Amino acid sequence: GVPAVVDLASLRKAMNDVGGDINKINPEVPVDLVIDHSVQVDSYANPEALERNMKLEFERNYERYQFLNWATKAFDNYNAVPPATGIVHQVNLEYLANVVHVRDVDGEKTAFPDTLVGTDSHTTMINGIGVLGWGVGGIEAEAGMLGQPSYFPIPEVIGVRLTHSLPQGSTATDLALRVTEELRKKGVVGKFVEFFGPGVQHLPLADRATIANMAPEYGATCGFFPVDEESLKYMK
Repeated sequence: GVPAVVDLASLRKAMNDVGGDINKINPEVPVDLVIDHSVQVDSYANPEALERNMKLEFERNYERYQFLNWATKAFDNYNAVPPATGIVHQVNLEYLANVVHVRDVDGEKTAFPDTLVGTDSHTTMINGIGVLGWGVGGIEAEAGMLGQPSYFPIPEVIGVRLTHSLPQGSTATDLALRVTEELRKKGVVGKFVEFFGPGVQHLPLADRATIANMAPEYGATCGFFPVDEESLKYMK
């Protein structure tokens, strides 16, 4: 996250050096930077552990967090989710994803499906709610932030038909591991996997997100659950 914001700031400095309008330098698409995975466990097994670890995290990363906070005020289309909010995939699922975007195009309201790329392989977790997304490298993500297209061959789509419901005592993790075992045998690297069939309606959103999160483990680019009543109920 910090290198991307540094690059934006550097572009503004370069624009200023040639007498240009620095306010033209902004992400071309909405960017959410979620600050996670930065805590060190100094305290544990006591009621004050969380508060103490958070305090130390803010002290250690004060300069970095100040810089990222400055960027939220300096740039359009940029938002930073503060530390101790949660892991990025869960934050995206619970707070950031819209499923559908509505914009004014030539004076008419137009709906667009929500899509994203993220700098973590488990970005695919958002596929569980019907949003198409997957992980990319930092350079590709930064290029997208600056309005450049993401190029890739049109992928083959592999359908996984789910029937019935999970037996009592089993969990979404059990199903995800079973799916992973079968799909690794078939070979789905670089392909899109879409789950369908009557069994899907028996999976709550949390279970779908668990299965979608495992897409890197079964080798697929994503593990997609189309939008249905369960997705809409979750959004409400």
